[in-house]
Amino acid sequence: MRMAWPAALVHLFTALGAVCALFATRAVLAGAWEQVFAWLGLALFIDGVDGTFARMADVSTKLPRFSGDRLDMIVDYVTYVFVPVLALLQADYLGGGFGVVLASLILLSSLFHFSDTESKTEDHCFVGFPAIWNIVAFYVFAFHMPTWAASLLVLACVVLTFVPLRWAHPLRTPLLWPVTLALMGVWVLAAFLTLWSGFPAGPSAQAALLLVAAYGVGLVLLRSRSGNKPA
Repeated sequence: MRMAWPAALVHLFTALGAVCALFATRAVLAGAWEQVFAWLGLALFIDGVDGTFARMADVSTKLPRFSGDRLDMIVDYVTYVFVPVLALLQADYLGGGFGVVLASLILLSSLFHFSDTESKTEDHCFVGFPAIWNIVAFYVFAFHMPTWAASLLVLACVVLTFVPLRWAHPLRTPLLWPVTLALMGVWVLAAFLTLWSGFPAGPSAQAALLLVAAYGVGLVLLRSRSGNKPA
């Protein structure tokens, strides 16, 4: 039983993402947008490292009754999808009745992605847009997009959920991984500076965010062009 404690602590660490979602929601209701994304960023960090801890603690063997994958998906849906959608609505980036329709499409298409048993490839790519609405919402705020631009971006990502392009996991997909890791560091720095100075992002941060987004899209096209062959 004592040996199960490390596994239990890993699951508790993963579950803290839900606490981040609670504080992010409170920030949404208060209109404290930088705080919203600071909490979502902390949840993103937890999600990025908890898998490593889970493998180190051998959680599936030590606590076989408790599904870390299921826990992770529940927390991810709240932090990657629900809270960011609420932020877009509350900040009027998705305005009026059409905005509610778009928000509903985000929720429904994300449920499809989370339920798809073939949503990942052997080299840890996501098949279809991977429901990273926390990142989409951050870009909308960082660039202070007009409603029409935010709506077009949302529609495009919803459609891409059902298009079998391969989206690289920034930490696990081997294709151009050193470049991806370096640019992820640039993105984190730009995001941190944006939250520190406040929305919208400054010109330098916006340029960095655009660069990383362009690289990400290019990586999607490159990986998808290779088909089912691992990169």
